Amino acid sequence: MEKKTLVIGVIGADVHAVGISIMNLIFLDAGFDVVNLGVMVSQEEFIAAAIETNADAILVSSLYGQGELDCRGLREKCDEAGLKDILLYAGGNIVIGKHEFSDVEKRFKDMGFDRAFPPGTDPLVTVAALKEDLNME
Repeated sequence: MEKKTLVIGVIGADVHAVGISIMNLIFLDAGFDVVNLGVMVSQEEFIAAAIETNADAILVSSLYGQGELDCRGLREKCDEAGLKDILLYAGGNIVIGKHEFSDVEKRFKDMGFDRAFPPGTDPLVTVAALKEDLNME
């Protein structure tokens, strides 16, 4: 089976690098090709990398709480760039304050994300979701 390509990174002005580095290793170990853009990644950089690598998914991480603001409009920009079918995931501490995650997840789905994951999600849960959503199993 052909490997699926993931573009991953920490969006916005967030400089938290440890989590994305761990996810990079986990995704590689799970058999994905991974393009890790690192930290402080703009929406445009995610999109350019996805186009350049013919990626199957964009996975956005945020830990500083501004993920919701940083992610607004990403689906529309992906669509405009010809990435209408690309899978979009967001995870981490993606909103400011304490909220029921079901409400947070709904907000991200309303923004066009396929899935959103709360802080502390087992990375293998994300791997399983990717394999399901990308029809790998």
